[in-house]
Amino acid sequence: MNRKLYFGILITFFILAFFAMPLFAAIGEDPCGEEGLIVKNLTLVNLWYKKNSGNCTIWQRDHIFVIKAEDTIEIFSDLICETPYCGDSLSYIDYKSFDTNGNCRVKIFSGCNLSDM
Repeated sequence: MNRKLYFGILITFFILAFFAMPLFAAIGEDPCGEEGLIVKNLTLVNLWYKKNSGNCTIWQRDHIFVIKAEDTIEIFSDLICETPYCGDSLSYIDYKSFDTNGNCRVKIFSGCNLSDM
């Protein structure tokens, strides 16, 4: 009788652990939260951007910038940062929504089209 009881408890434990592990993984932290998301300029032109309404910085073709959870980025098509390229400013959550494979990398194409990298 003892052997059957221990076996039943062991099987119950494994079943509960099997269903509980995905739940604990789902409430985990954002893997890109600390280091930020890498955004690569794959347009055919150089762009400019302002991070958190800061200085106007050139964003050359095939180069990257990093956006963290507290940042917002405004992308412009002119060197004085007055002509918006993407319309509204994009936040970390906007970029994160395009990172489908979770490798913290996103690319931007012509017309402000974002895609996973």
